[in-house]
Amino acid sequence: MNAELVVRRGVLAVAFAGLLAGGAYAQSPDPTPQQQDIQNDKKDIRSDKKDLAKDRADRNADQRDIDHDKGDLAKDRSDRNADQRDINHDRRDLNKDRAERNADQRDINHDKARLARDDQKLGVNSAQAQADRKDLRADRVDRNKDQRDINKDRRDLSKDRADRNADQRDINHDKKDLAKDRKDRNKDQKDINKDKKDLHKDRKDLRQDRKGHK
Repeated sequence: MNAELVVRRGVLAVAFAGLLAGGAYAQSPDPTPQQQDIQNDKKDIRSDKKDLAKDRADRNADQRDIDHDKGDLAKDRSDRNADQRDINHDRRDLNKDRAERNADQRDINHDKARLARDDQKLGVNSAQAQADRKDLRADRVDRNKDQRDINKDRRDLSKDRADRNADQRDINHDKKDLAKDRKDRNKDQKDINKDKKDLHKDRKDLRQDRKGHK
């Protein structure tokens, strides 16, 4: 008899627990449209914050690129200007050496003419003829040295022009990079402004939905 009573009580307890569980399930309704709107607004706000953080990171990276491009541009301009100064210096040296070479050539021509006259008047072995030959040799040495200087100046001038042109190409490239990075930075700033507006709108929607839920 006691065992049967215990079994009956156990069955009743299980049945009662089932009823309670069923009632609790019945009392948990699906989210209302307002609750669903609130959840959606919160989700939108989280998404807006992520977009905003990403666009700010992109904008900051673009600004760093811009600063780097400005540094490169300034350096390349400085190099280009230094190369132009070298070119100007090389031109002056070249002009000076050409003038000296031309003067030496005139001296050579003068010495040749005088030597020819001395040979005719005084004879090949005269002291004056020997002195003229010595002057002629010295002038030829000077002329050859000046020609070597001219050749070196030409090489320097050609190299400095190549360097100047390479620097100018770098400058043009830096300008393009700078323009592109500025364009990217401005686009990212527009995205940031749009994200801020979206975030503001979603927060406003959330407040309205909460008021409506109340």
